[in-house]
Amino acid sequence: MATKSKSKSRAKSKSQRTGVIVIDVQKCLACKTCELECAVAHSQAKALVDAVGESPRPTARVSVVGAEDFSFPLQCRHCVDAPCIKICPTKAIARLGDDQPVLIDQDKCIGCKWCIMVCPFGVIEMDDKRRVLIKCDLCCDRLEEGELPACVAGCPTHAIEFKPLAEVVASRKKKAVVSFMEEMKGGGSK
Repeated sequence: MATKSKSKSRAKSKSQRTGVIVIDVQKCLACKTCELECAVAHSQAKALVDAVGESPRPTARVSVVGAEDFSFPLQCRHCVDAPCIKICPTKAIARLGDDQPVLIDQDKCIGCKWCIMVCPFGVIEMDDKRRVLIKCDLCCDRLEEGELPACVAGCPTHAIEFKPLAEVVASRKKKAVVSFMEEMKGGGSK
């Protein structure tokens, strides 16, 4: 169901496949295409027409949350020091490597919900239909195939991007310098 061409929905390099999801709230229209794309990507059929007929219906691992005058697609941030990994009594929540996403092994999960309580972003949910905990897995199967996460590939306004962390840091540094220079040119604070 991806709305972008195949060439634009491909992860370009290994560094891009191990990136982070970045949101531009100025571009988000709250259309919820990311939610739909995510649910389809996690369906058995992998196609919208067939996924709507599945029982139970596929569940999105991203949710668009509105606040004030903006909307924000919220999903797991795959924390470096993830509290959900630390608290899981069965080690069902783990990452396969340092630069890998935080994943839930549903065969090991006992549904104690401790991870829900410690998640600082509130993005781990109980899928009551399937009786399992779910959260964003960065579409790791898509990343392995060289494709971008479904929410990124499907966003019609490009509000959701998947970038290497080094690129995000460099961009933030540049913005900080530009902001500082504009402040200095304008007289700065006295």
